[in-house]
Amino acid sequence: MISVVLVPGASGPAGINAIKSLKMANYKGKIVATDSSSLSAGFFMANASEQVPEAENDSFVDRLLKIIKKHNIDALLPTSGFDIYPYSENRKKLAEIGAQAIVSDRDSLEICRDKMLTFEALSSSFEHPFTTMQPERIREFPIIAKPRFGKGSRNVIKIEDEFDLKYVTSKFDDMIFQEYLPGNEYTIDVLSDMNKQPIMAVPRLRIQTKAGVSTKGRIVNDPNTERECMNIAKHIGIRGPCCIQMKESAEHILKIIEINPRFGGGTIFTTLAGANFPAMIIDIINGKDIVKPTVSEITIIRYFEEIVLRSDQRGHSEANLPSTSRYPE
Repeated sequence: MISVVLVPGASGPAGINAIKSLKMANYKGKIVATDSSSLSAGFFMANASEQVPEAENDSFVDRLLKIIKKHNIDALLPTSGFDIYPYSENRKKLAEIGAQAIVSDRDSLEICRDKMLTFEALSSSFEHPFTTMQPERIREFPIIAKPRFGKGSRNVIKIEDEFDLKYVTSKFDDMIFQEYLPGNEYTIDVLSDMNKQPIMAVPRLRIQTKAGVSTKGRIVNDPNTERECMNIAKHIGIRGPCCIQMKESAEHILKIIEINPRFGGGTIFTTLAGANFPAMIIDIINGKDIVKPTVSEITIIRYFEEIVLRSDQRGHSEANLPSTSRYPE
């Protein structure tokens, strides 16, 4: 039975969402949060917390193994876009000490990380925007330029003409150029089991985003999109959760633009609609039969929530939520 869960990325919305989702499901086990910053909001929501080096640091894996042994971690949830790589590469080593990393294999992660590989893997079977790394292949404007290995919405540029194109190609390296999609944007949360078999998908309209994270969204029931995204997850070989970004073309055709092989920053939207993916993962690992929950078509608006720390709480690994004051975004 899963009695201790590690939630990484405790300073980001995905990690915080996962902790909140587990608490909403009345998870009785222990939640351990990790992050490179001691002032991570998730530290003060979890039962315990541990500061770790950046995932690229040579000492990260050794530190992770010590934390797993110290807290007897049973499962690691994928909420950070950085930690998933060492988790995947060391999945067998982690399993040997009793910790199951709910993360896809490294080749699947690489397809998701590299937007050209994403296009090459999906373009023959799924709706995908025209994508190239060769500016000379561009025949019409506007077009979108974005980093081949980018995260969120950083350095995503709308190019209006040849002048803009020359500027972007002179200023940035390793960019891809993609068909401009003017329609609505959707995130589809998909959950697959440990054998990479999709269980369900929950689409939501991204009404408003900030820094690539949904701040307002509406859950929608769309069986065709749900089926398509489950097929995408299976095609890529996703284990556990992923969130798929899709956007409408001028002809109202939904096309895939990105896959994140982990929980996303808007995972809590799906939880609030009735599908608690973090809790479902615990049930899957525990061998419980999963009954696909009913998902409600709801609209969610997010706002900031402040955590006020006393001077003796800063950097403390176990703390209750202090009283908070709230202001709308």
